[in-house]
Amino acid sequence: MAAEEAAEASLAQLTPEQRQPGQEDGDEENPEGSGGGSETAALNGVVVSEKVESNNLDAEVTESELETEEREREEESTKESDSNILDVSSDYPREKHISIQRHFADLEKLANLKEDEKKPCPLCSEEKYKACYSHKLHRHLLNFHWKVSVEFEGYRMCICYLPCHPVKPNLIGDQTFSKMGAHYHCIICSATITRRTDMISHINRHVNKGETESRFTTVPAPKYSHEVLKESATDVRVLPNYSTPQKTDSYFNPKMKLNRQLIFCALAVLAKEREPIECLDAFGATGIMGLQWAKHLRSSVRVTINDCNEKSVAMIRENCHLNKMKVKLNAKEEDGDEAMGDGEENTDTIEVTKMDANVIMHLRSFDFIHLDPFGTTVNYLDSAFRNVRNLGIVSLTSTDISSLYAKAQHVALRHYGCNIVRTEYYKELAARIVIAAVTRAAARCNKGIEVLLAVALEHFVLVVVRVLRGPSPADDSARKIRYLIHCQWCEERIFQKESNMVEENPYQQLPCDCHGSMPGKTAVVLGPLWSGALFNAGFLRRMYFEAVQYGLDEAQSLLKTIVCEAECTTLKHYSTHASWEETKQEECGVYIKTPNTSPESYLVHGKRKSDEVIRNTNKRQKAENSSEHPAFYYNIHRHSIKGMNMPKLNKFLNYLSEAGYRVSRTHFDPMGVRTNAPLAQFKTVLMKYSTPTGGQAE
Repeated sequence: MAAEEAAEASLAQLTPEQRQPGQEDGDEENPEGSGGGSETAALNGVVVSEKVESNNLDAEVTESELETEEREREEESTKESDSNILDVSSDYPREKHISIQRHFADLEKLANLKEDEKKPCPLCSEEKYKACYSHKLHRHLLNFHWKVSVEFEGYRMCICYLPCHPVKPNLIGDQTFSKMGAHYHCIICSATITRRTDMISHINRHVNKGETESRFTTVPAPKYSHEVLKESATDVRVLPNYSTPQKTDSYFNPKMKLNRQLIFCALAVLAKEREPIECLDAFGATGIMGLQWAKHLRSSVRVTINDCNEKSVAMIRENCHLNKMKVKLNAKEEDGDEAMGDGEENTDTIEVTKMDANVIMHLRSFDFIHLDPFGTTVNYLDSAFRNVRNLGIVSLTSTDISSLYAKAQHVALRHYGCNIVRTEYYKELAARIVIAAVTRAAARCNKGIEVLLAVALEHFVLVVVRVLRGPSPADDSARKIRYLIHCQWCEERIFQKESNMVEENPYQQLPCDCHGSMPGKTAVVLGPLWSGALFNAGFLRRMYFEAVQYGLDEAQSLLKTIVCEAECTTLKHYSTHASWEETKQEECGVYIKTPNTSPESYLVHGKRKSDEVIRNTNKRQKAENSSEHPAFYYNIHRHSIKGMNMPKLNKFLNYLSEAGYRVSRTHFDPMGVRTNAPLAQFKTVLMKYSTPTGGQAE
């Protein structure tokens, strides 16, 4: 070490002219040492030999050129990455890749769709997807790009097929084949990633490192970034992730528009019976449902919108001001000068509360309660029936479809205490499960129910019931909860008889003989389920009248089908004026003034009912039960005969009706047939009017 230090000191004393030859000699004698020295010099940022006249000149010039090229590449990559991430200094995002969009409409604008003109896909190369007309391009963008996108902070990173992510070339002989692969562009770091799962993991790593906070959360979002949606002449301001419940505080689902229309029609019918009525939207979110009630029904209703989330309550207040409604908070009315604006003549007031749904239903009584939590409603049924007024209405929307539709049977057993399997009539089974839970909750509060409407569609199960106060209606309703015997071979089904005695052979109750002809156990017991009617025809006709009056087109078509289903008929001729007055008094427990009714039949709402009213109600209930619609339905495709062409559905309904059976279509299944005919007779009629596949008559 001392010798090396002395040599370095002696070299330092030499002049540059004297040191250069010595340096070259040292390089020739010890090339390894020169390599180490050049590396040390490079690390220290020193240019070693700028004036070299040997063969090393070309190599050094090449190294300098490479350094400049690398610097240019780094500058270009930083520019690209800066253009692909959100700008922190401004409220607007910087220029990003075209595959990153907020809404599907923006992607369509990018494609510039025009009728009668072929357009290429903006996210695919010409080799991948040729130019086509607008309807095909719309379907391509939706299915191949938008539905497989990755969502983050309100943006959608769609899959991209443009030549921006080259795949490694494959060498086959002397030819080189290279292709462009599908990939995603990261909105944070502009990286290109091929797989969707890897992209999701990549985004999660950014979130775990906290890299999104400086780019997204620290920048205050402008108020005008909130989108304003309009539904049924009501404007609501929503957050960017309004369609994702896990990522937003105020959830708004446009697919539930039909659900909101049906609930509005039910409330409008109740408002015609007595006014004003106090109604509660227990889970307000954006407040769209309560705003529609107050805006259209006005002084007939006193609306209370509740939510336990503070941000949702603030959003509800903003939406009330947006629709020029006064807001009452904590029993004190706001100064509505700013909220009223141009609509000073509008004196409608909405009360907005921030409570747990169970708490507000325990503290106050209402005439109309709607429950729409995210998932099951069983946690709120006891509170809903505790203080609801006599002859009031409780409507509830259950969105726990996986358990109700027998995909998660253990969850159905845990929430509803019900044993179910997947059947052809699984949607009606789900509705009867929910009604059974509602009946038990009402009976615990000494109240009975009358089912007015039960709808089960793709995304939700809606049940609307009227509350009948007293132990006698509670007992009558509780008796309608029974078990169902379901044959797993032919899918015949029947409710168990109302008896406490143990059946020696419960298979005898089934109309089929599968137990005798098939080995082993052929049937299962499902339930407990609601065995009564699912619809009230009189109430449904009045709902249809309200749907026509307010121009709710989607609800009109569904209510037509349900009215025919409730009456078990195929007729669809309605007179919205003449039949209205005739059907006003068709409802259980409620008597409404019509030209044909006498003053003695009017019901004064209160806690007690007279003996005469109770006797009339019981008589009419027995008369209605005799004409009650049949339980469950059969799918015509499920029971078709192999090698035979079955008749059209409408013709088959006529054939069953001519055979003397009650028959109708059902909203639960577009190919379902609700009939009181046994399954054996159903198959006999289907076989009789089916033709062989070849087209020849049998």
